Amino acid sequence: MYLRRTSTGPVELAFTDRHGGVSRPPFESLNLAISGEDDPRSRAINTALVLADFAPGAAMADMVQVHGGDVVCVSTPGRSTCDALITAETDVVLVTRVADCVPVLLADPEHGVIGAAHAGRPGVVAGVITNTVAAMRELGADIITAWVGPHVCGGCYEVPDDMRAAVSAVEPTTFAQTRWGTPALDIGAGVRAQLQRAEVEVVSWEQCTMESSDLYSHRRDGAGAGRSAGLIWRRS
Repeated sequence: MYLRRTSTGPVELAFTDRHGGVSRPPFESLNLAISGEDDPRSRAINTALVLADFAPGAAMADMVQVHGGDVVCVSTPGRSTCDALITAETDVVLVTRVADCVPVLLADPEHGVIGAAHAGRPGVVAGVITNTVAAMRELGADIITAWVGPHVCGGCYEVPDDMRAAVSAVEPTTFAQTRWGTPALDIGAGVRAQLQRAEVEVVSWEQCTMESSDLYSHRRDGAGAGRSAGLIWRRS
């Protein structure tokens, strides 16, 4: 169910893998997608299984992710259209879903502020990570730690040369080459660089989604890919 899970003070966080759910092939088994071709009942059961294990009694705040830079501050459960959520409330689980993009979980346990962000190629260009850190600090955060979860690596994320040029013009650290020598982007490197420039401590829980059969990958599996999640909450 979890690729990695940890706690820091009252804050708990985790990144899921694709095991321990009820979805049938090709989505087997812990598909946490909001939509798609998988049975909606299976997806609902999977989400309930994770929430019951990860945060018993808590409620979920999640996102319709649109590959932008918007951050929403939430105080109650619900669904927002954005690519990052922050809160200073307890017992609200923030969720970000991915299948190659970079999931980022952030926390300042001392001041009780947490965040969850979804950073794909457009999100890195739009500054979603920088925006999330700034919004957390406006909410009272000071010393922030970010956990960077599994995503497609620079050695696998092949893109056209003009796309690499456009993205790396905004964030130079994304410039990469595939293992077979073609243009690529390293979105994880871009996320880490943006966090470090914002003076955020970075914890790398990175693993390539395309290379791991334990994780969902849209670039590898197309419409047959489910979604994994990053989850974070603060206990009351």
